[in-house]
Amino acid sequence: MTPSAPDEPGTGADRRISRKNLLRAAVAAGAAVPLLATGTVALARDAGTRGRDLAPTPFCDDGDDPTIPQMEGPYFKPNSPLRGNLVTPGAPGTPLTVSGYVFGRNCVPLSGVLLDFWQADNAGAYDNVGYTFRGHQFTDASGAFSLRTIVPGLYPGRTRHIHVKAQAPGEPVLTTQLYFPGEPRNNTDTIYDPALLMNVRNVSGGKEATFDFVLDVEGDPTDPPTDPPTDPPGGSWAPGHPYAAGDRVTYGGAGYRCLQAHTSMTGWEPPGVPALWRRE
Repeated sequence: MTPSAPDEPGTGADRRISRKNLLRAAVAAGAAVPLLATGTVALARDAGTRGRDLAPTPFCDDGDDPTIPQMEGPYFKPNSPLRGNLVTPGAPGTPLTVSGYVFGRNCVPLSGVLLDFWQADNAGAYDNVGYTFRGHQFTDASGAFSLRTIVPGLYPGRTRHIHVKAQAPGEPVLTTQLYFPGEPRNNTDTIYDPALLMNVRNVSGGKEATFDFVLDVEGDPTDPPTDPPTDPPGGSWAPGHPYAAGDRVTYGGAGYRCLQAHTSMTGWEPPGVPALWRRE
């Protein structure tokens, strides 16, 4: 691909996560950033797509559009387990690692974002009884996430895709889907959108993919985010506690039922997290 100018986005189909934003994420992560001779960032997301004309992930540069939503579909299940590895031993399929960052629209990496993934297995079937190829995780202090799974199988009417729900603390839920470049069914799938293509490359033993989400929220520029300035209202809910689906807590004088197993953390108090708690 032809890199954009260091501080300006590309345009049209060759638009990518800008160098400026990748540098910001790397700095937030405390990483040493390798550079190519051209001055562009030498990251895995660039290695698999040079020379291809792919629609990019939206980037967070001064008001650019956030990641677009898509339909949930019929196979979402709440209460997925907290895990970054969806692969059970012996499960068939091509190993796939998906990684990236979650940004706010002001280019600040967002920590503590809930990411809930679900997908079909190698044969194109969803597990509607258990939680095979289902799981949720939270972005780390640098806004990064990593998911270990397999390349999902095909089923009638759809191209290959991975479902995801993303929610920053106290913010609305983004429901969307991620797609694979070069799939023949991309052209016939009426739901497919090239703005949601991952960058994918072949590696020894499988594939690696990258995708950076941009949520329609204003990120907190502190790193890590500060705790609320005042103590939370009294109640039985407490941060750092493992809650199971069905658990009941009180918070701020109201009762809540847990919808999805998770470990609680500051910023995810029940009133602001409808994906995890329902008021009773």
